[in-house]
Amino acid sequence: MLFLPELILLFGALAMFLVSLGNPTAKVIRNLSLGICSLLLIVTLVCIKQDGSLFFDSYRIDFFSQLFKCLIAAATLIVLIFTGESPGIKSDVKAEYYLFLFVSVLGLMMLVSSVELLAILVALELSSFAVYLMVPMRSTNTGQIFQMESGIKYLLFGVMSTGFMLFGMSYMYGLCGSTYLNEITSQLDSLYYQPAALVAVIMVMLGFFYKLAIFPFHFWVPDVYEGAANETTAFIAAVPKIAATAVLVRIVSMISAEGQTIVNLLLICAICSMFYGNLSALAQKDIKRMLGFSGISHAGFVLFGLLTLQPQGYSTTLFYIIGYAVMSLTCFLVICSVATSGENLGIEDFTGLHKRSPLLAVTLAIGLFALAGIPPFVGFTGKFMLLVNVFKQGHILAVVLAAINTAIAIYYYLSVVRVAYCSDPEKEIVPINPGVLTTALSIVLLIVIVVMGVVPGTVLEYTSAAIGAVL
Repeated sequence: MLFLPELILLFGALAMFLVSLGNPTAKVIRNLSLGICSLLLIVTLVCIKQDGSLFFDSYRIDFFSQLFKCLIAAATLIVLIFTGESPGIKSDVKAEYYLFLFVSVLGLMMLVSSVELLAILVALELSSFAVYLMVPMRSTNTGQIFQMESGIKYLLFGVMSTGFMLFGMSYMYGLCGSTYLNEITSQLDSLYYQPAALVAVIMVMLGFFYKLAIFPFHFWVPDVYEGAANETTAFIAAVPKIAATAVLVRIVSMISAEGQTIVNLLLICAICSMFYGNLSALAQKDIKRMLGFSGISHAGFVLFGLLTLQPQGYSTTLFYIIGYAVMSLTCFLVICSVATSGENLGIEDFTGLHKRSPLLAVTLAIGLFALAGIPPFVGFTGKFMLLVNVFKQGHILAVVLAAINTAIAIYYYLSVVRVAYCSDPEKEIVPINPGVLTTALSIVLLIVIVVMGVVPGTVLEYTSAAIGAVL
């Protein structure tokens, strides 16, 4: 039972492999993938209170890991629902696409349970290489022809970040004589006076900076977001970031007050991510590139909770990444519903959206309002709690700079809302009719955004309990 969610994914990937040997229709593939992912979510919910360890204590099953497995399964199911029959993916490789999708999700679930350096490395690479293969599978019928270039860039930057992380792991093992995180934690406090210890921790974290698109490991974001299919970009924008945040919390929780140099590095990376992401987003015309750059700035806010080195800060970080995943998926739901052929959309393509589909227009507006940090939505509540925690630690200048970045972000987010509501299309208005599942999902996501923003206590209780299982 401890490994049951992972086994579901493993057999799901095997089922997709067997299906790929035939000539299945897109509908069959979609229904099978939805069935597998729905079963996965049910199993993760049933197993959420399990506790134990596997593989010589390198694989920890606790409330922390199980909560994140539920989140990963839920986010993946959401992506599968609103992407329909995946019009942006080549028709002859759709079964293989979902095979790699499930393999990637398997790696992410293994990642959040791994408490040993080599297990973390294997899980990270398993999840990453599957996504590297998903990016070039975009159909050329969408008018995009640079998905191969995007896939190569994604791979090269990923290999580079893995190299940094491997160097850091080798230093950790050399200093501590162990690859288990609990044994490393017990020895790090006496090693912070050695530069090698600081370098080791920093280099290990860099591998997950890449996943979260934190400055300076952000260069892959705009090209991959634009070049990948809308379905793939929606997955990349939310699901891997949930798992990367979980592992970063495990790693940062090893740092004591003696590691002030690491805290300063996190602070610098957070501020740089915010300014680079927001200022770059101002100039974007493609909606996915804009969301990519905005994701870089939100990654900076994620670091704000980590640099406090306090359980409350970690808990708020988990709350924020959950909220960010919901907000990001809400926006991509609209993108995939409007781009019926899987094509890329410019911001001007949302002109007059309120006349074409009032529900999608409201969904887009609330998703962007939340990302901008406008109350009473979850983006505002998450940012407010993060800034309060950082303020308590005495980083007043950082709070001021973050507030300035929030103001910058409001401009480009609301510019999309303005186009959707205050402009009339020059062409004939073609109504957009999302399916029943997409409509229901849209309403659910909007409710979650509002409820998490107005009544955050319930989610914070879960995140605090998860942090308690780690510390």
